[in-house]
Amino acid sequence: MDATELKNLQTPLKEKYKVQPDTALITLKAEGNLGEGISCKIETGKAMVEAGLHPATGGTGMLACSGDMLLEALVACAGVTLSAVATAIGVDIKSGTIKAEGDLDFRGTLGVSKEASVGFKQIRLGFYLDTDANEEQMASLAKLTERYCVVYQTITGGTSIETSYNLQ
Repeated sequence: MDATELKNLQTPLKEKYKVQPDTALITLKAEGNLGEGISCKIETGKAMVEAGLHPATGGTGMLACSGDMLLEALVACAGVTLSAVATAIGVDIKSGTIKAEGDLDFRGTLGVSKEASVGFKQIRLGFYLDTDANEEQMASLAKLTERYCVVYQTITGGTSIETSYNLQ
């Protein structure tokens, strides 16, 4: 795809978002299930993941969206961390589901509105657990999972990223 093809795909979307800003706000979601041992299974529906544009930016929907992948990474990390923490503190979890969803205003990433942020406006992370853990154990599980989940800490901590562009 060249710049003209991309522009042709995105121009109608940009115009739509200018006229109907609420149509640019899309909620992405990811879900995973705790597996055996210390694991979390993410359902991507693809064996090999190839990322591309989200349909809200001109993509076909046939390739993985990096926003979805970010939420999937959060779910996977939180699930693995939760399993490890539960194992470490002796909390038995019979089964569990972790869900993440985030709101994106695609006007930002398409440069339609300077007021619209680029990136997720909000992410919601939920744990749905079948466990006999008491209130104190659940509080410890929550505190330690949040503290030690790398992706959670990266997102909430606002980690700086050093970038470089190099010719080969």
